[in-house]
Amino acid sequence: MKMRYRIVLAGNPNCGKSCIFNALTGTRQHVGNYPGVTVESKSGVFHLNGMEIELIDLPGVYSLSASSPEEVVVFEELTRPGIDLILNVIDSTIPRRSLYLTTQLAELRIPMLLVFNMSDDAARKGLRYDIPKLETYFGAPAVQTVGCRSDGVRSLLEKLAGILENGHGRRSEPMLSFGTDIEDAIAAVSGRIDALRLGKYAHIPSRFFAIKLLEHDSAVMRMAEFDLVHDEVERQIRHLREKHAISAETFLADRRYAMLAGACRDAISMTQERRREISDRIDLVMTNKFLGLPLFLAIMYGTFYFTFICADPLMGYIEEFFGFLSGVVRDVWNPETLPFLRNLVTDGIIAGVGGVIVFLPNILFLFFAIALLEDSGYMARAAFVMDGVMRKFGLQGRSFVPLVLGFGCTVPAIMATRTIESERDRKVTIMVLPLMSCSARLPIYALIIPAFFAPKHQAFMMWVIYLIGVIIALGAARIMKSTLFRGDGEVYLMELPPYRMPTLKSLMLHMWDRGRMYLRKAGTIILFASIVLYFCNTFPEKKQFSKAYDVLIEQCADDAERVAALENERRAEQMEYTISGRVGHALEPLFRPIGFDWKLATASIGALAAKEVFVSQLGILYAEGEVDEESPELREQLVENYTPLQGFCIMLFCLLSIPCLATLAIIRRELNSWKMALAEAGGLFLLAYLTTLIVYQAGMLLQIGTSPIS
Repeated sequence: MKMRYRIVLAGNPNCGKSCIFNALTGTRQHVGNYPGVTVESKSGVFHLNGMEIELIDLPGVYSLSASSPEEVVVFEELTRPGIDLILNVIDSTIPRRSLYLTTQLAELRIPMLLVFNMSDDAARKGLRYDIPKLETYFGAPAVQTVGCRSDGVRSLLEKLAGILENGHGRRSEPMLSFGTDIEDAIAAVSGRIDALRLGKYAHIPSRFFAIKLLEHDSAVMRMAEFDLVHDEVERQIRHLREKHAISAETFLADRRYAMLAGACRDAISMTQERRREISDRIDLVMTNKFLGLPLFLAIMYGTFYFTFICADPLMGYIEEFFGFLSGVVRDVWNPETLPFLRNLVTDGIIAGVGGVIVFLPNILFLFFAIALLEDSGYMARAAFVMDGVMRKFGLQGRSFVPLVLGFGCTVPAIMATRTIESERDRKVTIMVLPLMSCSARLPIYALIIPAFFAPKHQAFMMWVIYLIGVIIALGAARIMKSTLFRGDGEVYLMELPPYRMPTLKSLMLHMWDRGRMYLRKAGTIILFASIVLYFCNTFPEKKQFSKAYDVLIEQCADDAERVAALENERRAEQMEYTISGRVGHALEPLFRPIGFDWKLATASIGALAAKEVFVSQLGILYAEGEVDEESPELREQLVENYTPLQGFCIMLFCLLSIPCLATLAIIRRELNSWKMALAEAGGLFLLAYLTTLIVYQAGMLLQIGTSPIS
């Protein structure tokens, strides 16, 4: 008996497919992306009666029509050899629509098990299923499940074991008859395909491809193997149109729905009069014309608060731990023994690992909250409520949640775009998300605004900066949807699934998946970049200084304040000598038109690691040592050297440029393309530079904010 099997999970979005996948595989999962697209791939392994089963969770689709990236991926996966069984998950509460995909899957002639999920919800709606009759209609075994309950898949496992051990599940005759005229057309095209003897697709019946060609399915029409059949396809389509005055594609769809209507009427009955459900009553409030938006904003505020406020203490503990670890290594490791390696470990590797893990609480809390909203059914309502507003800017309702979360941290916000089904909308949302002012930029604003602006104007300036980011982000989204990501209008099926109580296991698995993915994929890139930046900020080491600092420090050893000042001067001189300092000097001519000197250019390089590093980098360059955004000494230095106009331009440039390398890494991870990530970084730099250039030069011309503060 065969001991290894490859099974795919196929079904509509929101049919509970992921719950069944999690229940079967637990934590033994691998999450990635299909090559060349942003569609997520998910696979796992579980064991059943000594058999090892690889389970592949295909993206949720409504048909195999290949009209979206998800449908293309599902089509390609199902037409590859090696699939032993399809688990077709069906939403029991809406069988007629869910079974449309089943009619197409059956045409593949791959053994199939129909999984009628959410059977508890269907029972509450008064739906009663005659499973033996459904098995007869669809020629495949069937089972009822409740995927969100721990014991809800027991019947599935028993049925699956029987199928794999006894080989039941394959049907030999066509799923349904399309009528004489269509069947004749299918037979004619199938005959031409059989004559080609295509070994690559020998495992798929020619009937399946014949139907797809008659439907003018884009994926099959692009396949070079069927080019010689196109003339016959067009001839049959013309014949059908002349005889029935209807396209073959529409005729096939009508026949499928007619068969489904008959099957559902015969095998599914109502045990009680259908009443308005609890979900409908809740939606009267949650999607209300007047209450829907305020309630949505309140829920988003709660998500925002839970994600960033609750995660903040944990992030602080992580920072403290890695600071403590670095200190311990410094104390234990003799400075005279391999000093370079010592500094690399403490300031490069440990700091880099800390820079990766410090985001983990944000990501875990965020995806716990998102999983809660998705599994409960509210996320679909949020998209519905915001869809009208977001469409004015070329986006859809689901884009709003990541954009709001972007005010906290861009990294988890970009990961949150996975809830957006449209690939174009998802890409556009990712591209504009860095323009939402994240919390890492706040230390820069907190340093600049009190230094250059009167107390009565400070709140207004903070509001203006945030507003600029929002306006440019939405404007950029509109422009990109009209140019770079232009395409035919997409039809969105705005499904409102019933409200459900999420299971803790499902929430924790979702959170674990995202956290592990971040550490494995983005974390490696961030760590590498942090080490590179350490080298840039450390080497080459300066041997000859403008002053004999060691002698001067020894002379005033009793004056702690003077010693600290000398140490800071030496560090500033050392920083100027490093790669970063030299690059800053080299870039000064480029940055001078936007009001930056070499110190601001150097600090901008350091801010690639994280925007808040901009403040500490300036502190070093101005010989103020370890500083934060509230340092009065650093503010005094800024006031002495820059004007309010330059201060505003500093904030504007930091707002519009890439937030950090972690953002770049996660963009590359989510879009599955270095080209797109680098294009995003370059585009944001160009946007930041040109915008700041216009503002600075206009300010200089009009003499606005050009006078130093006395």
